[in-house]
Amino acid sequence: MKRFLITILMMIMACPVISSSMAEQTDGTQSPLPVKVLILPKFEIGEMAGDFPGEAQYYYEQYLTDAEAYDVPYGTPGMKLYYKDGVALCVQGMGKINAALTTMAVLSDARFDFSQAYILSTGCAGSAAETTVMGDVFLITAAVDYDLGHHADGRDLADPEGTTWFYDADFADAAVTILNQELAEKAYALVKDMPMATTDRTRNYMSHAFDGAAWAVRDPRVLKGTTVTADNYWKGVHGHANALLMTETYACPDPYVSTEMEDIAVARTVQRMGMLDRLIMIRGSVNMDVFMLGATPESLWGSAEAMTLASEDSIEAADIFAVNMKSTFDVGRKIIDSILSGEF
Repeated sequence: MKRFLITILMMIMACPVISSSMAEQTDGTQSPLPVKVLILPKFEIGEMAGDFPGEAQYYYEQYLTDAEAYDVPYGTPGMKLYYKDGVALCVQGMGKINAALTTMAVLSDARFDFSQAYILSTGCAGSAAETTVMGDVFLITAAVDYDLGHHADGRDLADPEGTTWFYDADFADAAVTILNQELAEKAYALVKDMPMATTDRTRNYMSHAFDGAAWAVRDPRVLKGTTVTADNYWKGVHGHANALLMTETYACPDPYVSTEMEDIAVARTVQRMGMLDRLIMIRGSVNMDVFMLGATPESLWGSAEAMTLASEDSIEAADIFAVNMKSTFDVGRKIIDSILSGEF
């Protein structure tokens, strides 16, 4: 009788556990899908696989072929989050507003668990004349907002050769985000010695554009540095001087290397969501931040027929775009594979 009563008592004690487990299986809910790496490129060209590559294609083909595609809440029409085996990818859209809204929408999606995820913001960029070359890939350690502060038209300056950006302390807290330096150094150590590809045409382009200067004809490589984010796609010596001044004014840990249109927005959003310590940024140089070989704003942007950077006949990018997107992916893949294997 004693043994029988003990058995009955054990069954009674187990009932709530059994009921709870059954409720979890029958109430229609599912546990959030765990994400180890979230990849955030900014645009794709054409299809996600099999054609001319944009910023997402190589990542999609490597990690997300035949992945589940989920509509993004509050995303633009047709925006998808792709998920497979712990890797997620969403093409954010270009510009700071798109980047911030998409980052918030994705990281707030209760269908996914980002609590342990590394976030990889990646894409192409212009890069700093006199220190970088087309074909470089950058591991970003700080992001600066080019648009915050005061901008003047150079024609209104007392000094026509002066910088056209003026610091405003009221914007300082929002204008720069310093990334997790320990994480950035860890990622950089993985990739700093990787060889980066270029083309004969790009080498010749750089040599002619900058009179054979030693800095312009070196082999591309992986560098650490600061990125300067602008909603406008600027170019020119005055903008270059502004970017240098901003990087110095905000005491960024590494020199100005790249300019693009999204990363400060990604960084600020991730920071507000308490995930900045797991944010990694990679940018690849597909053009320079100054006008080259006689190009002018009018010649580059003055007609609807102006060539895009991705064109193989681009007057700005020579033929480096697809090559550099592969280099940028190779750097990203090295980091992602290290994360997925548990070695990072």
